[in-house]
Amino acid sequence: MRIAILSDIHANREAFDAVLEAVHERGGPDELVLLGDLVGYGPDPIYVIEKAAHLVADGALCIMGNHDEAVALNLSNMTENARFAVQWTRERIAPAHLDFLARLPLSLRSDDRLYVHASAERPGKWPYIRDVDSAERCLSASDARFVFCGHTHIPAIYYALPGRRSMHFQPHDNVAAPLSEMRRHLVIAGAIGQPRDGNPAACFVLVDTQRQEVTMVRVPYDHEETARKIHAAGLPGWLGMRLKIGR
Repeated sequence: MRIAILSDIHANREAFDAVLEAVHERGGPDELVLLGDLVGYGPDPIYVIEKAAHLVADGALCIMGNHDEAVALNLSNMTENARFAVQWTRERIAPAHLDFLARLPLSLRSDDRLYVHASAERPGKWPYIRDVDSAERCLSASDARFVFCGHTHIPAIYYALPGRRSMHFQPHDNVAAPLSEMRRHLVIAGAIGQPRDGNPAACFVLVDTQRQEVTMVRVPYDHEETARKIHAAGLPGWLGMRLKIGR
């Protein structure tokens, strides 16, 4: 089984389209997962929401991210730029778009895989997994063999053996990493629409359950065009600048 996992699209049409094209160039997945944060920061929320809705209608899995929740429920407990983007988005999308976001689940289970935006530990509180301690809390909150998260915008893998402390592994871009049958794994999927690991290329996860491996696939896209659209839309300039540097 081949699984493609896309996280943190953030209303970035150019990145979303480039990644979907890359996914299908690889033969198309058996399971497509959108790990939340369809909206926020970027200039094309309507396009991204409607594209996601069509993918879900075709069988894709989609869960809620904290920016999706903030837009759907008009929340403001975010950074200044994020709050601005939330209000900007709410002023432009239709009630049907709000309803789609509001109905997204916080997590989904598929066989031995748990999909959740932030962490299996208190999913609706949106904790960040940035170290071994937070990774252990996430793994302890679920009995799934694999947990897939986004939220941090930085790709990473944590793994655990029974009775031992979890370990961190930093995967290389576009290089398959093995998934041991003896271990449980937590995979942080990076970001499609706003990478923050110093690489401006969009990042998605490709899992091959037969080969027992996971790959962080990087996909260059026209981030200059997205930044231009962010500026033209009147969104904060930093949201466009950071796309160029991947921070």
